[in-house]
Amino acid sequence: MSKTIAIFGYGPGLGVGTGRRFGREGFRVAVIGRDQDKARRHAEQLRAEGVEAAAFPADVTDAAQVTGVIEQIEATFGAIDVAMHGAAGNMSDRLPSTLKVDIPSLDVPFALKLHSPILVTRALAPKMVERGAGALLFSSGSSEHFVAPYLANFGIALAAQRGYLRQLEVELRGTGVYVGLLNIGALIDRSEAAQIVDEHPELIPEGLELARISGDELGDHYWRLYTERDKVELDVGFPA
Repeated sequence: MSKTIAIFGYGPGLGVGTGRRFGREGFRVAVIGRDQDKARRHAEQLRAEGVEAAAFPADVTDAAQVTGVIEQIEATFGAIDVAMHGAAGNMSDRLPSTLKVDIPSLDVPFALKLHSPILVTRALAPKMVERGAGALLFSSGSSEHFVAPYLANFGIALAAQRGYLRQLEVELRGTGVYVGLLNIGALIDRSEAAQIVDEHPELIPEGLELARISGDELGDHYWRLYTERDKVELDVGFPA
């Protein structure tokens, strides 16, 4: 029987690569994104590659919409076996100075990288524990591992997310539910962030060179986390 992966915050880089990788393994793919047309196009792309997929538009930072979209997916595909949370902010949401961080500047980063993962976890983890099987996969960036003040507010949010997930993993040990975090230290090809940086290189501090990584590579890394389950975190794309 086919399994289902739900990708929250499906984008043109990380989402596409992960959906494609799990789809090749026989997973049905639930494409979840705020923009209905983009979600539909991503699902159509997967179906053109022979993957069973459907679009489920939703704002993953809205509690009611997260609950509602999970109900829709379960009604269409059945139980969600794997959830991948890849929602990320726009460059316009990033504050380039720690000294300028104030409470409002943390709203978007915390909504995307802490509150939304908590919403997804609370909606899915109890059912997974009851079944004794499942996986909750999440994404992070470089600014929590390597201090990068030009990503000041997101670095703070990613540190909070990491703390939450490490605690979650400890609590879920022995239940059959796996928690994995992919720390991505490079720009993702075809992602909105990469497109913006290409158009506005002045957004990156002078002298800083950012490596690139493909969504397909990241999909392979998520598959490794999911199948091997030998570590909670995996760092990819960071300088050697």
